[in-house]
Amino acid sequence: MSTEALDGGLVGSASGAENGWLARNGLLRRLLRDRVAALAAAVLGIIVLAAVFAPWIAPYDPYFTDLTKVMQAPSALHWFGTDNTGRDILSRVLYGTRNTLVLGLVGVIVGGAIGGVLGIFAAYYRRLGGWIMRLVDIMLAFPAILIGLALAAIFGAGLFAVIIALVIATVPDVARVARGAAVSVMGQEFMEAGRAVGVSDSALIWRYLTLNCISTIFVFLTLRFGQIILIGSVLGFLGMGAQPPAAELGMMAAQGRDFLFMAPHIATIPSFAIFVIVLCANLLGDAFRDVLDPRLQT
Repeated sequence: MSTEALDGGLVGSASGAENGWLARNGLLRRLLRDRVAALAAAVLGIIVLAAVFAPWIAPYDPYFTDLTKVMQAPSALHWFGTDNTGRDILSRVLYGTRNTLVLGLVGVIVGGAIGGVLGIFAAYYRRLGGWIMRLVDIMLAFPAILIGLALAAIFGAGLFAVIIALVIATVPDVARVARGAAVSVMGQEFMEAGRAVGVSDSALIWRYLTLNCISTIFVFLTLRFGQIILIGSVLGFLGMGAQPPAAELGMMAAQGRDFLFMAPHIATIPSFAIFVIVLCANLLGDAFRDVLDPRLQT
């Protein structure tokens, strides 16, 4: 067998794996068949669209204070009521959802990319793998809240410190998952065949190893997204995220805790928004896992 033929076969295997995990048994059709997943996807999609188009659909300026309308209950003029400075809570929830989603997406995407690279390198380069995984173990020893506190002390409280904390919190878990998936792929015959015919390390890592691990990493990241949103909201609640007058759901819940008995809607509405986002993300992540994990296929 020639090198070109074997390499062509390997390309077919990798590209087949890449396309297979996207269309296995009709991914979209199977997801839509799950009514809970379809409902979660629809609700999450509406939330994302509302956050993206917040400047156009928000009924009021989220930063405008009106001391004549302080802590008003939900009404026809202010659907979610007003806060302790007279700002419209619906408008602030729309803008706050945007910041909360940005925190989660950046944390998951950047942390997932870094963690995936580290995990795959650890599996491919065995001598380097021990050092990488020890670094991962050290990162796991530090809770995200502690990392956020340290970064807030260094850089000052703000979205940047929270994003770095969320990335650091995502990297070790993704690295462990990616390494486990990569070690399994490394034992396949096509990887040994590729090495035998002289396929370069970069080609083996990207075209064959990564493409066969990407579905596992993707499923884990969909499950991790809700957790990252929750961690980011907790950091915002503790005052390490967006600073006033900016809107962020965790910070808004914290601002309303002093008025729970006088105006409970100030804290409960942004808290409920966090709950809905995390719940939908978790339900959708579970559905992706059920569809993409071959061990769960019937």
